[in-house]
Amino acid sequence: MTEHNTKLTENIKRLKIEKDAVILAHYYQVPEIQEIADYIGDSLGLAQHASQTGAKIIVFAGVHFMAETAKILNPGKKVLLPDLEAGCSLADSCPAGPFKSFKQANPDHMVISYINCSAEIKAMSDIICTSGNALEIVKSMPEDQKIIFAPDKNLGRYINHMTGRNMLLWDGSCHVHDQLNIESVVKLKIANPDALLIAHPECKEPIVELADFVGSTTALLKFTMKSNAKRFIVATETGILHQMKKNCPDKEFIIVPSDETCSCNDCPYMKLNTLEKLYHSLLHEEPEIIMDETLMKQAELPIQRMLDISRKLNLV
Repeated sequence: MTEHNTKLTENIKRLKIEKDAVILAHYYQVPEIQEIADYIGDSLGLAQHASQTGAKIIVFAGVHFMAETAKILNPGKKVLLPDLEAGCSLADSCPAGPFKSFKQANPDHMVISYINCSAEIKAMSDIICTSGNALEIVKSMPEDQKIIFAPDKNLGRYINHMTGRNMLLWDGSCHVHDQLNIESVVKLKIANPDALLIAHPECKEPIVELADFVGSTTALLKFTMKSNAKRFIVATETGILHQMKKNCPDKEFIIVPSDETCSCNDCPYMKLNTLEKLYHSLLHEEPEIIMDETLMKQAELPIQRMLDISRKLNLV
């Protein structure tokens, strides 16, 4: 770590104590942010932690929908996002207006929405899910229940395959996972026959079908820790490699590149957050997530249903 970053880290730690703040970070954040966070997790873990924190200020090192979720669960607390431009391609792929029309055209369907969506979409949903609990939440619904699943078509297709359901899927996707192509994966498999392919269910169907293990970000991390394999081909965002290497320094992790130039598969929105922005956010207590109270109340119910179901199913 550079001298500048070391000083920033020290100042952030001091401000956390002075301001009674907690830093929640997603696995896709840069390593220096992961190292200073009070909690690191995927969407399910972050939502659960946000609902339980006693801190007065929540600094969310993630993207906008995650900070929104924290605010919805903590309407009386100050929630900060180091960079308000940290959005989400998946959330953007499901605008509220068209989705409202889609829902109205299928009035006999309940709506299960992936947490990677706007507060407006959450408010139109019956239950929220994450990649860590989506399969079990869908399985817990009556078999004859018609379901709209939004916004990720790849995750929805994976759940349909695993459950035998025929959920109606919104045509959305995460560009970070959707851009991964089967040709790159096959080349890596051929070049590394001893490596296991692990993939996030937001990837396209051919990659998921070829994978030795499919799971949420946390599930992928746990699998690499428990597996006897020493080498892994990883089909998800690059940020998870920091924790994988940290937990298993004796193992090798090969990220599936995002294009023919072998570029790292980074989410540009996640990487907008930096240690510098995190420090200034905590120092000045901005940018703050401000939301309409009525919208927050409407969006809270399906999130709480998810948390309740997760507790009942021991998905913690």
